[in-house]
Amino acid sequence: MKLSYQVVDLPLKHTFTIAHQSRDVQDSLIVKLEDAGFFGLGEATSNPYYGVTVQRMTDSLDSFRDVVENGKWDHPSELWELGRQHFAQDAFAQCALDMAAWDLYAKQRGQKLYEVLGLNPKDIPISNFTIGIDSVEKMVAKMKEVDWPIYKIKLGTDHDLEIVRALRKETDAKFRIDANCAWTAEQAIRNSEELAKLGVEFMEQPLPRESWEEMKEVFQHSKLPVMADESCMVESDVTKCHGLFHAINVKLVKAGGITPGLRMIQEAKNLGMKTMVGCMTESSVGISAIAHLAPLLDYVDMDGALLLAHDPAEGVVVKTDGVTFPDRAGIGAILK
Repeated sequence: MKLSYQVVDLPLKHTFTIAHQSRDVQDSLIVKLEDAGFFGLGEATSNPYYGVTVQRMTDSLDSFRDVVENGKWDHPSELWELGRQHFAQDAFAQCALDMAAWDLYAKQRGQKLYEVLGLNPKDIPISNFTIGIDSVEKMVAKMKEVDWPIYKIKLGTDHDLEIVRALRKETDAKFRIDANCAWTAEQAIRNSEELAKLGVEFMEQPLPRESWEEMKEVFQHSKLPVMADESCMVESDVTKCHGLFHAINVKLVKAGGITPGLRMIQEAKNLGMKTMVGCMTESSVGISAIAHLAPLLDYVDMDGALLLAHDPAEGVVVKTDGVTFPDRAGIGAILK
């Protein structure tokens, strides 16, 4: 077993802005596991909001190298458990490693990942396409640039309703909105009334992560379903979100990879909550992994590679009517 990695810069087609950050280039770490002629790829992007840098991830992986290369593990979940304590504060690095382990595991068995997981690719929901915060005019232009059946609209400005009204005039597509922790409970409830009239499907993370008491009020009075994102980062958050959110958005990088992501999805289902897996502007490596989990989901946000000006990898192709999987085992991603 050999562990290696490379850092890649992912230039974006447009400046991507959400309520708490903007970026033109996304740094990403691609991890590679090689064993007996097979290789697996995994990915995690850096994120200043969560204090995650590429250097931090590589340091974590280097100090865990001996366990990866010489430890006793066969299944990806066994490697994840070996790293539970080591990566307790570095879920992003563990995600890239876990994803590579699953890719390798599936390839060694000559199967696509969804086959290993016993899933049917015909059951995949359509991905949304994200419109980042900008001037109203530029957000309208971005939407017109990509004709898509579902748009996720990033909000968190002092003119959020104006943005959605302007976009609605241009399309009959389904809307989802994501405030990325920017609103108060009063704003969320008030905005939900107008957003419901504008054909919005649900609101994602309207309040700050730890606003548990305020979310009770939003959950009770919102005219729209609410989905947790920042409030549901790791496995222990799922039960906290029950009764406060109607759905959860699992980000594999925040959770620590596919292994805990699968458990979070199942726990949410057991609690009667809807599920989504979202991306963090990954290349086709990370997006391909998400696609293989999509048959489990009610919603999916895997447009990351579509937002890039240059993708260093190729894998699944996300389209307006679904996903095309390459005829390759594992997650199906390769570096160009």
